[in-house]
Amino acid sequence: MVEVKFHDVGEGIHEGEILTYFIKKGDQVTVDQPLMEVQTEKMVTELPSPAAGIVKEILIETGETITVGTTILIIEEVGTKTVETKEIQQPIKKVPVESTPVQYRETKSRIGVVIASPYTRKIARENDVDITLVKGTGPAGRVLEEDIYQYLKAQEAPNTIPIVEEKPVRVIEEEADVIPFKGIRKQIAKKMTKSLFTIPHVTHFEEIDMTHLLAFREELKRTNTNVSVVAFFIKALAIALKDFPIFNAKVDEENEVIRLEKMVHIGLATDTQQGLIVPVLRDVSQKSLKQIHEEMKTLTMKAQEGKLAVSEMSGSTFTISNVGPLGSIGATPIINYPETGLMAFHKTKKMPVVNEKDEIVIRSMMNISMSFDHRVADGGTAVAFTNRFKDLIETPNLLFLELT
Repeated sequence: MVEVKFHDVGEGIHEGEILTYFIKKGDQVTVDQPLMEVQTEKMVTELPSPAAGIVKEILIETGETITVGTTILIIEEVGTKTVETKEIQQPIKKVPVESTPVQYRETKSRIGVVIASPYTRKIARENDVDITLVKGTGPAGRVLEEDIYQYLKAQEAPNTIPIVEEKPVRVIEEEADVIPFKGIRKQIAKKMTKSLFTIPHVTHFEEIDMTHLLAFREELKRTNTNVSVVAFFIKALAIALKDFPIFNAKVDEENEVIRLEKMVHIGLATDTQQGLIVPVLRDVSQKSLKQIHEEMKTLTMKAQEGKLAVSEMSGSTFTISNVGPLGSIGATPIINYPETGLMAFHKTKKMPVVNEKDEIVIRSMMNISMSFDHRVADGGTAVAFTNRFKDLIETPNLLFLELT
């Protein structure tokens, strides 16, 4: 027998959710044949068969979350003897109930869905009635408010009700729509919760004059050179992070040290149909604006198509979120744990601004949000860091000077 286990599929992946099986019990499989799809924190991956044979048992149902090392199914290799397994059943517990109604003598437990309106459930709660024990007389077994009152009336009569088996009951409000909380959405929730409850977040806001940079981009377009604004942001961040390495760091809580990363790898928070994906643009300090633009476009496209490799979604040292195209004017971003900072770029719009000569002029202004880990850095350092980034964007000549 060969046990097919959930193995380590990449850096940082320790659990996953079974999405789909391509086989069923009794099927014959070959080596490397895809057996199932597993949703991890960062991607959907197929697990191949390690051996040829017949699927003897499937131990994990679809929708269940498992950890690395868990046995998912068993394959009986061709030519080996069949080992029969006996199903072990857990004894059903019987719970004694005090003397109550005559009309509820059936020993059937309510299994599955209990259908009832919110008002009926309210009546049950107010009268301390377990609605799963009430027999519904409405359409499709719906529990009506009259059923609750009948149950209460029956309890007043001296008698006993039979033992009710302890079995799980899934209760669904009939008026509510249900969205599955699993897959990437569940993994995002886990990571965000860990970040928010581990890192003391502080968010610093600043506004940046984009006028000169946008004018320079227009000049580039006239020479058939297209470089996105975000590429300039990333390059400016690479310079600012070299000047303020504390924001290109991670806390090593186990060893009680703060590790300053030598290379700058920028995480690109990307909104996809599957949820929030963060591909990583590596070694941005070593790349030109044109390279950054092209690689960022490729990574974003792969994220939208769900084609990113694990290596393209790991190792970021600082993350950015460009929400301006969606119309955002401000936010308090959650840090991409275990990083120290995250900067969000918001909507750019033309506004009247008073210049140094006390003249009112029209400028293209953009807000940014800089969330940082207050265990690692202080507010004054965060302000200095964003000021450095601001100077590089507002005065592109400074940015180009740093690139020479």
